Amino acid sequence: MSSFDTARRTMVDCQLRTFDVSDRAVLAAMAEVPRERFVPPGREALAYLDRNVPLSGHGPDARVMLAPMLLARLIQALAVQDGDRVLDVGGGFGYPSAVLSAMGGKVTLLESEGDLAEGALKHTSDWGVTVRSGPLEAGSKEDAPFDCILINGAVEERPAALLDQLAEGGRLACFSTEENAGRALLYVRSAGGFGFRPLFDAVVPPLAAFRKAPSFTF
Repeated sequence: MSSFDTARRTMVDCQLRTFDVSDRAVLAAMAEVPRERFVPPGREALAYLDRNVPLSGHGPDARVMLAPMLLARLIQALAVQDGDRVLDVGGGFGYPSAVLSAMGGKVTLLESEGDLAEGALKHTSDWGVTVRSGPLEAGSKEDAPFDCILINGAVEERPAALLDQLAEGGRLACFSTEENAGRALLYVRSAGGFGFRPLFDAVVPPLAAFRKAPSFTF
């Protein structure tokens, strides 16, 4: 067993299980997918730490791979079923997409950054993931509707365009920074409307595509 195999098992047992991740499909997928293959070269040692892993950029526009336990809780909330159509928004080099695919999802990964999209094409080739390039906030109309949508970062306002791409009964999981509080949210489409509920408190980096437009006062 390699050191990465050991680290992966430790991640599942000591991070995920202790953070209320109990869904067997989520645990099995994250025990299977080699997280170290989806980080930038030279950062493999960071892959299984309890922290976000930098992927690209700096400052407020930096992109990260979410910490294992945060990602696992979001995916668990989506309740992915075999054959579900899933949109992975801002999935970086494709680790969340690979996990969702291992759970039986038919996954489309949407990336706005060319280098990340190119890396995702390479790294998800064994997982049957469709990779699209384009604005994150616009979603992927050509592949909609989706049963599940995962946003890999915080949004400052309701992701309206993505919600409109949910099928009836579809779920969207994201982090929110509304009202100066960081928390994970689950939206559900039902009877033509949308409901949501908070999942847990967490502060993660915002995605620039989902920042609220600045308002001006006179």
